[in-house]
Amino acid sequence: MKNLMKTSYRPRAAAPLRVALALSALACAPSWAQSSVQLSGLADAYMGSMRMAGDGARKNTLGSGGMTTSWWGLSGSEDLGGGARAIFAITSFMRLGDGSLGRFGGDTPFSRDAYVGLGGGFGTLRLGRWMAPNFLPTILFNPFGDSFAFSPLVLHANVPLFNGTGWTGTTPADTGWSSQLAYTTPDFGGLTATLQYQFGDGAIGNGKRNLGANLVYMSGPLGLTAFYERAQLTNPVAAPFADGSRRTNWMVGGFYDFAVVKLFATYGQAKNNVTDAKAKTASLGASVPLGAGKLLAAYARTRNTALDATRQTLTVGYDHSLSKRTDLYANVMHDRITGTSSGTSLGLGVRHRF
Repeated sequence: MKNLMKTSYRPRAAAPLRVALALSALACAPSWAQSSVQLSGLADAYMGSMRMAGDGARKNTLGSGGMTTSWWGLSGSEDLGGGARAIFAITSFMRLGDGSLGRFGGDTPFSRDAYVGLGGGFGTLRLGRWMAPNFLPTILFNPFGDSFAFSPLVLHANVPLFNGTGWTGTTPADTGWSSQLAYTTPDFGGLTATLQYQFGDGAIGNGKRNLGANLVYMSGPLGLTAFYERAQLTNPVAAPFADGSRRTNWMVGGFYDFAVVKLFATYGQAKNNVTDAKAKTASLGASVPLGAGKLLAAYARTRNTALDATRQTLTVGYDHSLSKRTDLYANVMHDRITGTSSGTSLGLGVRHRF
């Protein structure tokens, strides 16, 4: 990267003087550890004709984040010696349609990541805002990954419907937690565990907090996962749930790659201890290599006792790779909830990593 900073003009010193000054500077300079800072991100936009279960009309849109929520930011590390390193990340979601920051209006500017930490042979410790225990198990164990527009499992867990159906999603406290302490173990033969605790902070009081953990095992074609959360706080702005409840959420899942097809399956439950309402979700999926891309299919079914309703969502799509960083995708999704009108959505988009 070119240095664009302007410097003031200084006349050149005589050769002997320049040598003396250089030697003096080398003798006095501190020994800087190896460090790096990286600017990275992802831009994803799609043209869509969207109609979810319960919608009164179809919406034609140019949406952001059809397959992955668009984001950008800075991350880096410094070698501290002895295998230890300091790490940080400050990254923000963004909406390509109008250039707004955040996933939605009112989202915090750096709701994706805002942490500092230490890593090494002991594992990794992070302090700040980072992903919640539910996030990686959910996106790694369904064929549509972190698509908040077309993945049935992600939609059921994390995306509310503002159309009178009452659907709020089964994940109690967002896919990221603020003010948290998170520890991830070293890799033990493909198995890693993460323990997470979100502080209520003084302004909230009443001893409210979130805690949880997840396990991810990946070895060859096999992947297994599980997570558990006990939440009393909303996110990204931490506040107690309006009904004063403590909400639990867990899921187990797995995949196996047979080369000709990769199969996915998950099962989980969310529960509210005040209302005793439960939501149980099962999902199945498949990814089939086809040409320069993959044919994708996924189905999720959630039974919600609070609504006395069942939601079923099926998505079929194709993701075509143009390069290692750029792909095109096309998805068709059908969504329905008991007692409401069903909806079918279509999306065609492009995703680029930088």
